[in-house]
Amino acid sequence: MIGVILAAGMGTRLMPLTKEIPKALLKINETTLLERMIRNCIDAGISKFIVIVGYNKDKVIDLCPKIAEKYDIEIECIENDKYEVTNTSVSTYLASKYIEENPEDFILVNGDNVVDPEIISRIAECENTGMIIDNYKDLNEESFKLIIDNETFNEDKSISNGEIHSIGKGLDIPSSSGEFIGVSKVISEDIKDFNQILSGLIDEDPQNYYDFAYKDLSRIKTIDFVLTNGLKWTEIDDHTDWENAQKLIGELEN
Repeated sequence: MIGVILAAGMGTRLMPLTKEIPKALLKINETTLLERMIRNCIDAGISKFIVIVGYNKDKVIDLCPKIAEKYDIEIECIENDKYEVTNTSVSTYLASKYIEENPEDFILVNGDNVVDPEIISRIAECENTGMIIDNYKDLNEESFKLIIDNETFNEDKSISNGEIHSIGKGLDIPSSSGEFIGVSKVISEDIKDFNQILSGLIDEDPQNYYDFAYKDLSRIKTIDFVLTNGLKWTEIDDHTDWENAQKLIGELEN
């Protein structure tokens, strides 16, 4: 299994923290977000990584061999040289198309996420392509929501299945099934279809999010919606998120 970490974005809403470095290199308790996420993946049994770089790429490229040596893992950096005019669909496609040459399950995570390590372990254990869905957090207009049709749950209600009816920020909150947190998994046999869908999204608009690919994929493949059931996480888009991330790390490390 491969860990794919998206770390190409500029993080403009975090300026001046990201004036010289990408978000993934911000440090909490002397550890970068990138190393922290890699460590979580290692704990889930992953030893090969692809990091998508863009903004201030050289600083990430310089750091990755040091992390690789520290943990005895493999890290390959792939550049999104159009990071300023594209979005996560392009960054994801660069990694996923590369993996398609020698198909292998991969976990896909946003480089600005801080999560309870158990979240990574749960998605790694999925037999199917899967998405981590927060079913506890109060939703708001910024939440990347989804509505699942014909949803069924496993016995302990930790995983559900169904077809994604809609996904995005603008969905009706009471109708939404939860929030996609930016942690997912694509199994090897689904990569070709996933890439075809991603390619279509990019042709439609290179600013599309990769998240939308799961909607069409859910119509032809089984997707596990793995529920957080209270496990904590945060994305880091702005300074409020940055403060929340520092608090969360404090909680997790204590």
